[in-house]
Amino acid sequence: MLNIDLAELQQHSTPLYVYNLPLLRQTLDAAQQEARKYNYHVHYALKANANAPILEAMRTYGFGADCVSGNEVKTAIASGFAPSDVVFAGVGKSDAEINYALDQDIFCFNCESKQELEVLNELAALKGKTARVALRINPNVNANTHKYITTGLEENKFGINAWELESVLELLAQLPNIDLIGIHFHIGSQITDLSVFKNLCTRVNEFQQWFAAHKITLQHINVGGGLGVDYYQPEQQLIPDFASYFNLFHQFLELRSGQQVHFELGRALVAQCGTLVSKVLYIKKGMTTNFAILDAGMTELIRPALYQSYHKIENLSSQLPEERYDVVGPICESSDCFGKAVILPETSRGDLIAIRTAGAYGEVMASNYNLREKAQALYLQDQQV
Repeated sequence: MLNIDLAELQQHSTPLYVYNLPLLRQTLDAAQQEARKYNYHVHYALKANANAPILEAMRTYGFGADCVSGNEVKTAIASGFAPSDVVFAGVGKSDAEINYALDQDIFCFNCESKQELEVLNELAALKGKTARVALRINPNVNANTHKYITTGLEENKFGINAWELESVLELLAQLPNIDLIGIHFHIGSQITDLSVFKNLCTRVNEFQQWFAAHKITLQHINVGGGLGVDYYQPEQQLIPDFASYFNLFHQFLELRSGQQVHFELGRALVAQCGTLVSKVLYIKKGMTTNFAILDAGMTELIRPALYQSYHKIENLSSQLPEERYDVVGPICESSDCFGKAVILPETSRGDLIAIRTAGAYGEVMASNYNLREKAQALYLQDQQV
């Protein structure tokens, strides 16, 4: 439940993204504490949430920036992240994006194909620069998550496949403006089964042996992110189990002397600190169900429509006996539904509804479809918690 007075919340127009900054800081404290035990480097994935107060918190805690577009690189640097802490990933980097990142002398490009390496080498040569590169390798590890957020299988568009590596090394020998400094992996998102990461460690170890056999020294091992959060019972696990997560890599990842390990965490850091608050516009009685029609829709939170994902839904205004509702938005799409057969206290026009765990892939994926206006954001400070 939101730790804010209902009367105060009612003073704000809806739909409204509400961010609990003290909870965010507690989460970052926990992640930082556990990562430091092993001298791990954490880069925050801007694609989860790129709001200025969120980025300021990440920078203050000393996290780097994981970017997947040129504008994310620009935003990270404009927000105060040192270029030496910026990693640029993504399967389709444009020439303009690459040129900007080269001009900023960012830490590393995570490259995903042979042609990308060739283009990067060409653009770097024109500037008289050398681009630091980690090869994003597709480890063919099943993340056991939704197919749209699985990224580490050979059927996915991401990464270089194992059978391509010999030809990649042959190509690298011909690219004088590329400096291979590491390897990179990312197998998917919203992973709650930690054994998946153990499988990833096994594959990373195998690739390490392969590179060692080819007499290639790798300084950096980037194992990506993907740690999931509890959407069903957020109050019971507001902060993910970072201790078990980082310790698993410590146990099973076989490092060479001097190697540094990097992580790209996004959702795990910000998801629980955000809530989408919406107002009930209408209650519509149907033949088999009741509809609670909100003023928020898939334009504010697209995850349920895109991934059929679950978000806990609460009525902040009512304590009446419970009824069953399909909680839907106002958008002209039948997929504009936050949850079916949701048990809520009897709900009326004007009630405030909270859609929990919306701090990641909520506001950052918002659109103005149907010419909707962008919702505002409210940041709760210490005295409000």
